[in-house]
Amino acid sequence: MALRVADIRYAYGKTVAVDGVSFDVRPGEIFGLLGPNGAGKTTTISIVSGILPPASGQALIFGQEASGGSGRARARMGVVPQDIALYEELSAAENLRFWGRLYGLSGAGLEDAVRRSLDLVGLADRATARVKTYSGGLKRRLNLAAGLVHAPDLLLLDEPTVGIDPQARLRILDVVRDQARSGRAVLYTSHYLEEAEQICSRLAIIDHGRVLAAGTVAELRRLVGEGPVVRVRGSIDGDGLKALAARCPGVSFLSADGDTASFAARDPDACSGLVRALFGSGLKLDDLRVKEPNLQSVFLKLTGRELRD
Repeated sequence: MALRVADIRYAYGKTVAVDGVSFDVRPGEIFGLLGPNGAGKTTTISIVSGILPPASGQALIFGQEASGGSGRARARMGVVPQDIALYEELSAAENLRFWGRLYGLSGAGLEDAVRRSLDLVGLADRATARVKTYSGGLKRRLNLAAGLVHAPDLLLLDEPTVGIDPQARLRILDVVRDQARSGRAVLYTSHYLEEAEQICSRLAIIDHGRVLAAGTVAELRRLVGEGPVVRVRGSIDGDGLKALAARCPGVSFLSADGDTASFAARDPDACSGLVRALFGSGLKLDDLRVKEPNLQSVFLKLTGRELRD
């Protein structure tokens, strides 16, 4: 096992950030931690990378403790933080040389590693340009290259595509997929549902420091059933809609939040029955949408609210 996280806990004063989180990541897979901002994803990454010691529990990197010890565990991981970890006055190549030396690279091996990392993220033609001249998307790509320069066995990515344009995001996702195909284990945190569905072999939904559910995307979707999800917007009466759902065979009420409510239908027939009941209820509905079950539906069922970007 590349990474095993067992019942880790951490608090900032009286605020519990991570509360008994457990999961594992295998070589050659992308494991996602999916949750809103403040869910505990970054604290979990900080514990796994050895920056923070857990209050209890442990994180093992290829069987070695992540925190403390000889540093052998840390040498096998590459960390790409959410905040850009680059020196603006240095060029791209100079930044990578700096990080490569910290991991013990030198001489021709270091230069080969710098060239390889720049090629991976498509920045070979910008190697000598100062980072301060880079766009946000280019900085994100170079930030990823810095985590790859020493060819780690485990890659920790904390929101690597936040705040960038679609083209840069696609390039980063392609690089991450290639890392997993080459046999590296990848831990990927995100609050972008579409990203998680696209690239993760398995994932855990995390909120308020706890893992609410874990598995493949297909396994998590089955938590809300195989049928469609119906979302309505308008003058919402939560108790009334719960009662309405209870009268519709094959329909379960998911949540009501403000002027929006959601239902899960067992199959298309149940969905049709729900839609007829809604329009016949006398409720003032401004919008009704039918969608296939996805991770948004799962998060909605588990937490009672949407996971918003």
